[in-house]
Amino acid sequence: MRGWMTDKKSYIPPVKLGEVMRGVGIGVVVESKSDKFKAGEYVFGTLGWQQYVAINANEIKIKIQNIPGISLTSWLGPLGSTGLTAYFGLLEIGKPKPGQTVVVSGAAGGVGQVVGQIAKLKGCKTVGIAGSDKKCEMLIQRYGYDAAINYKTTPNLVDALTKYCPKGIDVYFDNVGGPILDAALARINRGARVVLCGGISQYDSDPSKMQGPKNYLQLVVTSSTMQGFIVMDFMSQWTQAITELIGWMKEGKINFGEHVVNGIEEAPKALPMLFTGENEGKLIVKISEPVKPKL
Repeated sequence: MRGWMTDKKSYIPPVKLGEVMRGVGIGVVVESKSDKFKAGEYVFGTLGWQQYVAINANEIKIKIQNIPGISLTSWLGPLGSTGLTAYFGLLEIGKPKPGQTVVVSGAAGGVGQVVGQIAKLKGCKTVGIAGSDKKCEMLIQRYGYDAAINYKTTPNLVDALTKYCPKGIDVYFDNVGGPILDAALARINRGARVVLCGGISQYDSDPSKMQGPKNYLQLVVTSSTMQGFIVMDFMSQWTQAITELIGWMKEGKINFGEHVVNGIEEAPKALPMLFTGENEGKLIVKISEPVKPKL
């Protein structure tokens, strides 16, 4: 969303001044002129920061299934764009192998928490980087990370990564950019895969002062790759991914945390929480109480 507020070339046009702020969400169909959807059904799509929206049926990404044991908000978390981002970024670009070491920055966020759990399912050692001791404890206790590093209190991040990744880093899943990316690059193994999901440390930077990787030559000397992506790149595979994620959730192998802010009027206050680190888990703005779907 922060990127969409900036007037520069990207994978999608910026939100213009005066337009409804773009955002993905869950909605319930009030009225439908399409045979694809019925009143009372839940849907997931780019619904925007608003209480009601008139939208073309083709713009709805997912008709939400009513699955026992799967909460509605799961479709904004592990079954939504953040979970799918974690799934495709790790499995399609990171390509983890059993026994390898996976490091994740922003590990306590909506994407990071799922990345770590999928990596464990694939037999990897996982190390998460987060911004508080509470979040680091949650990474280990709730999401199964093998180790966690509080970057705000760690004097030397490279030393910490050396300690917790003695055999080096095979997959680095980056949500942060900046100095943390530099530290991870210093520890990558030969043939490592660096997954560029985001760079939240740089989103508010003056374009002329944005910090790129200072030691990118590590990619050369280790014959490693660094690749960016967006979840829309894999839309044709969403159904397959959601099916697998649902299976893991039913088996209790994927947990998720969420931080809910109540009221659309609080949305402008909620977004900056992503930059201060106040949120713990997937940040959700709850516009209204859900109604029972007629599925």
